Amino acid sequence: MTRMTISRAITSLAAQDPGRLAVRDDDEVLSRAELDLRSNSLARAYAALGVKQDDLVTVTLPNSVEFVVSCVAIWKLGATPQPLSHRLPPPERRAVVELAASALVVGGSMTEYPGTLAVPAGFRSIESDAILPDAAARSWKAPTSSGSTGQPKIVLATAGAIIDPDAQVAAFIPHEAVQLVAGPLYHSAPFTYAMRGLMSGHSLVVLPRFDEARVLRAIDEHEVTWMMMVPTMMNRIWNLPEPVKAAARLASLESFVHLGAPCDPALKRNWIQWLGPSRVNEVYVGTESAGLTMITGSEWLERPGSVGRPIGGSRMRVVDEHGHVVPRGTVGRIEMTREGGAPFRYLGRETPTGEWTSLGDDGRMDNDGYLWVIDRADDLIVSGRVTIYPIEVERVLEQHPLVRSAVAFGVPDADLGALVRAIVDIADAELGTAELFVWAQANLAPEMVPRIIELSREPVRDDAGKVRRSILARGRADASTSP
Repeated sequence: MTRMTISRAITSLAAQDPGRLAVRDDDEVLSRAELDLRSNSLARAYAALGVKQDDLVTVTLPNSVEFVVSCVAIWKLGATPQPLSHRLPPPERRAVVELAASALVVGGSMTEYPGTLAVPAGFRSIESDAILPDAAARSWKAPTSSGSTGQPKIVLATAGAIIDPDAQVAAFIPHEAVQLVAGPLYHSAPFTYAMRGLMSGHSLVVLPRFDEARVLRAIDEHEVTWMMMVPTMMNRIWNLPEPVKAAARLASLESFVHLGAPCDPALKRNWIQWLGPSRVNEVYVGTESAGLTMITGSEWLERPGSVGRPIGGSRMRVVDEHGHVVPRGTVGRIEMTREGGAPFRYLGRETPTGEWTSLGDDGRMDNDGYLWVIDRADDLIVSGRVTIYPIEVERVLEQHPLVRSAVAFGVPDADLGALVRAIVDIADAELGTAELFVWAQANLAPEMVPRIIELSREPVRDDAGKVRRSILARGRADASTSP
């Protein structure tokens, strides 16, 4: 085991194989040596602007080589990258930057972030590219976490910027790979797996954003061997025209992992039949990495719908509203813990101090310790006396061959308390609400059929599969009945 700073790991990889691809996007290709030298120069420029060890530096750039170089430069100063979505409304971005007390915003301007130093996208350095003094931040990353839960919060990793580049990152991530990055790097999972892969020898192929047909072409064109996806991505790829999917060889793809939300069992079975069980793995984990499970494709075929058993020193349990462990097979709140204590702390809000934490999901566990995730408890819709999980409505809507994605949520109703409403992304398809109502009525219990179906030509989830149901519900509280 050889532990070193992230800075020295990048330099060591460059020395071992300077010409190997480190990262590429549509406009730029960098070898390991080029990444090492450019990040040295950029780090010096950031230092001249006042960035010091253990500072947080907000990176609000789109997916690009520039995003990756900026983060490596930050690590080389012993500072901490704080990735932030450039798509958030300006007030939310400013609130995060203020909370982080960022020493610098990369990809912004002084007018956007008053009182905070900022450099725009495309900023280049003319400083020396010589090696810098070695340094490591106490926290190696500080992503924001919001998902469907509302206002973003900053999650500081308690692990420092020290790694063993020769060690495998996780059981489901190969040590060397050509990794396709199709999700937004400002989200925790794409950021974590892309950057940890880079530090241990992965070559990154970064797409500007998720595009289902482009993903298939990129896998073949760049001989991608590993990637991460979320169920929304899988559904959009699966719904491509058959000739498009048939043209994709995907011979280089050794495996992929999906995570981020419960996957429709029918969709997952289709993928396993398409690629084979050895290439389809699933992980259940949150931004905080407080615990995780994993399941292989072969295991999943024996337990359809499960997200697997705990790995990486994790333990899982299911409890009732009083915190008491429920019998196996009973639905309750999923809680988790991990050896070594909590691997995170929140910035700007209280960090849980107990041994067990929860992502807020409901689920159940079988007698062999396999976990099933149902949905986020806070998103439950109680209509009359019936409890409805939005994901069950979404799965049915997304099974329609002309639907790209869907989101369901509850809106207030004076009689029943709440009614189901849905927004359905149909892209360029010729599909009306009447046909979708017929589809929903044929495949859902009556109380689960949305009273309103709103059509959209744009994705209803972001490229990481995230959506804030509560905000959608607040903006559409005038529920009415279907035609």
